[in-house]
Amino acid sequence: MQLEIRPDPTEVGRARRWARSRLAGSGIETDESLAETLVLLVSELVTNAVVHTGCPAVLRLLLSGVRDGAGGTVRLEVADSCARPPVPRCAEGDDTNGRGLALVEGLADRWGWSSEGVGKRIWCELDRCEPGSRSGAANAPASAPATYEGFAYEAV
Repeated sequence: MQLEIRPDPTEVGRARRWARSRLAGSGIETDESLAETLVLLVSELVTNAVVHTGCPAVLRLLLSGVRDGAGGTVRLEVADSCARPPVPRCAEGDDTNGRGLALVEGLADRWGWSSEGVGKRIWCELDRCEPGSRSGAANAPASAPATYEGFAYEAV
């Protein structure tokens, strides 16, 4: 499933609504914490594309094995035609921006980016756990590094 995104800030709200409707159609309830986290991740990734590239983008939502409350993985991707890589920033105190990629890193089980043609693809994944098992990225194994353009980073 994919949604074309124009370089316009109003697209962020449209992307959130689109993602909610797709999740509901996949068996992920809108009040489920997974859905809330995914919508926040959509918001962050689409906002970054709209604000920092000035280019159209494509939002993709890929659901693997996610049906009827079962486990599985949800992958979000935002592809754009801007070759400039994502740059995590350190927001301080009252800064009103600069926290997006830190939120993605903290909420997603995995995330990264890759060059794609003249642009790039930024992605993140969330695992849907069986009831009673671990929940969310806070309990993700620290030994699994994420890879970004040949560099490995580990959570400490």
